[in-house]
Amino acid sequence: MSRKRKSYTPEFKTKLVLELLEGEKTLNEIASQYGVLPASLKSWKKQFVENASLAFDKSAVVKEYKEKIAKLEKEHSQLAKKVGTLTIERDWLAGKLCSLDLSTKKRLASEGEIQAASIPSLNRRLKLLKISKTAWYAQAKEPFSTPEEIALLQMIDRIYTKHPYYGHRRIQKLLGQLGFNVGRKKVLSAMKHMGIRALYPEPKTTKAHPKHEKYPYLLEKFKNAEGQVVVDTPNRVWSTDITYIRLKNGHAYLAAVIDWSSKRILSHRLSSTMDVSLTTSVLQEALEHHSKPEIFNTDQGSQYTAKEHIEILIDYGISISMDAKGRSIDNIVIERFWRTLKYENVYPSGYDTIKEARAGIEEYIQTYNTQRLHSAIDYKTLDEAYYGIENNVDFTREAWLKESA
Repeated sequence: MSRKRKSYTPEFKTKLVLELLEGEKTLNEIASQYGVLPASLKSWKKQFVENASLAFDKSAVVKEYKEKIAKLEKEHSQLAKKVGTLTIERDWLAGKLCSLDLSTKKRLASEGEIQAASIPSLNRRLKLLKISKTAWYAQAKEPFSTPEEIALLQMIDRIYTKHPYYGHRRIQKLLGQLGFNVGRKKVLSAMKHMGIRALYPEPKTTKAHPKHEKYPYLLEKFKNAEGQVVVDTPNRVWSTDITYIRLKNGHAYLAAVIDWSSKRILSHRLSSTMDVSLTTSVLQEALEHHSKPEIFNTDQGSQYTAKEHIEILIDYGISISMDAKGRSIDNIVIERFWRTLKYENVYPSGYDTIKEARAGIEEYIQTYNTQRLHSAIDYKTLDEAYYGIENNVDFTREAWLKESA
């Protein structure tokens, strides 16, 4: 007997998505609280964000559907003439499709939902492809959501932060010594899930979108005789990246924009999901509060090659630079900041919730920019280096003594 598929109302989905966007709980916590699959909640959020603009422009939706209806009516007469030929071809193809594996059949059935009106109904497609309703509605478990898998992610995060030059093979060996009996494929999947890779060229660890355009690395011109990138003027080059932040019962993702010259953190945001809305929001925040850079450097991750992110940079007239595939060292300034942040704040604090992590990281970055003395810039604060001021108003003797009291 097949299990009946659960159905959720639009109001219920909206409630959960809004709660997720508030950022007070992780995706896994909300999914567990309401008894839904994390993958479903992630999908609802994506659908919600993609269609948010419709709330302010209903006329555009009506116009779009009218145009689609007119187009379909025009095509209907043309399709009717081909019925005889298509029927013969369908019968021939049906025999061939039966030999395909289940995953391929499900993909073909899904693709049918976005095609023209002449495509058969879902029930008919499933019958033609010989897919049962049970197999069709079966949903894959959200990866790395069990306590054991979360513990594995947290240990990989600690190993990577301490040894950022370790690839998946070394990490897997060290995990074995620490009591984690996992294979290299599992380690590779975990690293991809966390968005990390070794600080030297190692193929197949950067999750890039195959259809997105890639841009050349533009920071070669700033390299000195030792091969190090040296940028001596604020707002010439900005960089960004996303890092994994471990929590007691899950994890979150932190994105930040850094000025390459001064090393000042210009904007940051903590989110329960790693998607393009995270990267675009942190970029927009940096541009709203600071003068735009000449060059913006990222890795080749799909969040940075996505149309939404690229269009912001093009609209501002900013040159786009991307690391060579698998070379995190090309974006070393942000990688060094992640290491400092985790050792000085995230690991010692042991945050339980996103809310605690957001408040703690916000306070740390504020201190990091305004009060922390940096030996690389002659023991100045990052604000002094970025704004070109000798005496940062936030770092007077009186202010320091008051805050430390």
